Amino acid sequence: MNIKTKLSLGLSFLFAVILLLAGLGAYYANRLAAESKEVLKDNYESLEYGKNMLQASEVFLLADTSAYPLAIKTFETNLQRQLNNLTEVGEQEITLSVNENFDALKKELVPKKDQGTVNSLIAAIRQDVFQLTDINMQAIVRKNNVAQKTADRVIMYLVIIGTFSILVTLTFIINFPGYIANPIRELSESIKQIANRNYEQRLHFAANDEFGELADAFNQMARKLDEYEHSNLARIMFEKRRIETIINNMSDAIIGLDEKNTILFSNNEATLLLGLTDADLVGKYAPDVALHNDLLRHLLSENGQEPLKIFDDGKESYFAKDVIGIKSPTTATETEKVIGQVIILKNITQFRELDLAKTNFIATISHELKTPISSIKMSLKLLRDERVGSVNPEQQKLLEHITEDSDRLLRITGELLNLAQVETGNIQLHCRQTLPKEIIQYAVQAIRFQAEQKQVKLETNIPNELPPVNSDLEKTAWVLVNFLSNAIRYSPEQASIIISAGYVTSASNRFVRFSVQDFGRGIDARYKDRIFDKFFQVPDADSIKGGTGLGLAISKEFITAQGGAIWVESELGEGSVFSFSLPVG
Repeated sequence: MNIKTKLSLGLSFLFAVILLLAGLGAYYANRLAAESKEVLKDNYESLEYGKNMLQASEVFLLADTSAYPLAIKTFETNLQRQLNNLTEVGEQEITLSVNENFDALKKELVPKKDQGTVNSLIAAIRQDVFQLTDINMQAIVRKNNVAQKTADRVIMYLVIIGTFSILVTLTFIINFPGYIANPIRELSESIKQIANRNYEQRLHFAANDEFGELADAFNQMARKLDEYEHSNLARIMFEKRRIETIINNMSDAIIGLDEKNTILFSNNEATLLLGLTDADLVGKYAPDVALHNDLLRHLLSENGQEPLKIFDDGKESYFAKDVIGIKSPTTATETEKVIGQVIILKNITQFRELDLAKTNFIATISHELKTPISSIKMSLKLLRDERVGSVNPEQQKLLEHITEDSDRLLRITGELLNLAQVETGNIQLHCRQTLPKEIIQYAVQAIRFQAEQKQVKLETNIPNELPPVNSDLEKTAWVLVNFLSNAIRYSPEQASIIISAGYVTSASNRFVRFSVQDFGRGIDARYKDRIFDKFFQVPDADSIKGGTGLGLAISKEFITAQGGAIWVESELGEGSVFSFSLPVG
């Protein structure tokens, strides 16, 4: 039996109880009303007729015969009504006796004959009327007793039936809600257990209704979930959710794209930076979203290594962009292919602030060191002057070492100052139209003495028709000097170094390329991408000491500040070619 049927039966029972009580009340109320009506009709009217006849009989005792006709009419009318209302035992005989005596009385009254006969007839009539009245009074008392007994019986029946109905109804009210609520409560508790990954939970409803079906369906679901929980797919999904949780809790902004540039995921930090929601990103074609989002458009189009400046949390923040290509693993039948990419934005604001503080510190220290170093060089010059006094060979050797160290210190402080100027944006460029040949000659002249000391030959290859470039002569020559100094340092003795320049055109610009080629050991491919980083030196135990790791970094800043580009081409064991290009003026 289903729940709907049970509810219908329960409500039908309550409805039947209500109908029973209402029906009994209506039945007995109508019965009491009928009995009261019978009393009024049968007995009370007879009493009224008797009273009227008694009053009319009193007239006959008077000597005024003129009132007789009205009294006779009144008596006849009430007597006739009484003859039509014979309801009690003995009432008919008495009424007929009254009728006979009244007929005899009328004969004696008109004309009036013997008064004694009249009086005896009137006495007989009145005696009969009193008997009629007494019979009806007794009937009223009897019927009242019957009605009272009926009322008492009705009250008793209603009390019994009402008490029974109340008990049954209370039992229904107390038990039936529990019949509905208890399975629902048990189901709610079981659902909570399932939500807590307790898939061993089961429902047991001993009922052939919807709750029984619900229990069967719930138990089947729990079994399926238990099977799913212990399946490989469940473990995969669990690992997926764990990875998503890890990505969402990372402090770096992360955006994942597939090979078709569809956004696969984005963590909370990325959505905050982009000012979008997951619904705006996940599953959408990235270029379409980028049409309405400048930052995403910049992330998709720009491949530079410069930090991104983003206004975040009410201040300017700096982010380093890193794009990682995701490739499918190779198999015996498939080759490796790109299946997507991950864009990572690392917040480097704190590091940039520290770097700025470091730069200011280096600039201050370098500036302060130049004065004592200059004093040391002046002192060395005085010590070498014979007018101050002669020195022995050992002292002369010490002076040479001190001179080399002071030169090295001066060179380091100069490079640090240049780097600080570049990083703080305070570098002053004096760009003008300069011939490439002039720049190369300036650099070669500055480095010639160092090359002669190591017996390195400097070869130049400069076409005469090269156009002038828009550059700062001293800064550009300093870059070439740095290239040549490194080439001399890492070249063997009696080697050659080639300085060349050439004209290069592209779709939108024209450039002059400057190159310095040496034939030293070359650079390992692992380090070529970092060769222009600050303080980076190729890790080589046999490398010549003396470098600071700043020269190439400063060179890059000088060239890029003039709108040019700088790069290196090298193979291990085959030498290196350091190049930069400047736009034609």
